[in-house]
Amino acid sequence: MKIDRIIERMDKDNLNTLILLKSENIAYLTGFYPSSIAILILKDDPVLFCSKMDMEEAQQKSSISVEEFKSLDELRKIIKATIQGRVGVEYSLTMGTYRKLCGEMQVELTHIIEDFRAIKSTDEIKKIKKSIKIAEDSFKNLDFSGNEDNLAAQLEYNMRSAGSNKPSFETIVASGSRSSLPHASTTLESLESPLMIDWGAMYQNYASDITRTLIRDEEKEREIFSIVLEAQQKAIDAIKPGVKASYIDEVARGVIEDYGYGDNFIHSTGHGVGLEIHEKPSLSFKSDEILEKGMVVTVEPGIYLEGKFGIRVEDMVLVKSQAQVLTHLPREILL
Repeated sequence: MKIDRIIERMDKDNLNTLILLKSENIAYLTGFYPSSIAILILKDDPVLFCSKMDMEEAQQKSSISVEEFKSLDELRKIIKATIQGRVGVEYSLTMGTYRKLCGEMQVELTHIIEDFRAIKSTDEIKKIKKSIKIAEDSFKNLDFSGNEDNLAAQLEYNMRSAGSNKPSFETIVASGSRSSLPHASTTLESLESPLMIDWGAMYQNYASDITRTLIRDEEKEREIFSIVLEAQQKAIDAIKPGVKASYIDEVARGVIEDYGYGDNFIHSTGHGVGLEIHEKPSLSFKSDEILEKGMVVTVEPGIYLEGKFGIRVEDMVLVKSQAQVLTHLPREILL
């Protein structure tokens, strides 16, 4: 079982207990995604404390025992009375919660759960593939006669209608000169070329993340588009178990630099996707992570010409002995 393997890792790290508050980590371990405060005490006899609002659903879905969370002060007393030895907490734990919950207890920051989450199970990969299919099918029925806001709304409506419980992040639609803004918010501006669309669905809590930049048959746009595609393909070709995540970024960045646009590639090449839209590993020059079989990552190089336009193409890839591209939409789409 998943929890048994994590407890084995805790023993190896000399941790008697983990205290988890991050919703994604709780969902990963219990099968229940809390809507309010929830705290998982992970030890040989784990227990999930959740708010009264969530009790009924938690009891239905959680794979471990559930008790009602009443207050941090009360839970602190329980922890103090029942927990001994070294205690691990998440990096995401806020200082305020730490002070209220842990007090003078000595704790160790750990990313054990995130390490396990980085390697997807067969079931998790199926959910990610379904999330991708929902996102791609929703793209195919778009009407491009409106504005940026309208296009984003169409995408999100289509995804919700097809089984997504929400977008995996705020949909990006950036048109014309605004496409040089990698994370542009949508506006009432009419649609022009290039048209960058970055979107994703959530299926049973698992995310997808896709970008397509639609272009017209214009020389400069085609030039930049072809460079981005070459960088993306070479990066995908380099993905396999045992390779440094930073090397994938190096490959993509090297292609773009060779064409003289290195300063215009202003973000990392990609990131892991799963219960969160950004998780381990990071395909960044700063990363010291090693790719492993079962990881799911994005590969999304981009070139952004300030005040003119930008091009980004993003696909999701499963790390195997040979990289498997999970997205199926054509990369080149004319507007």
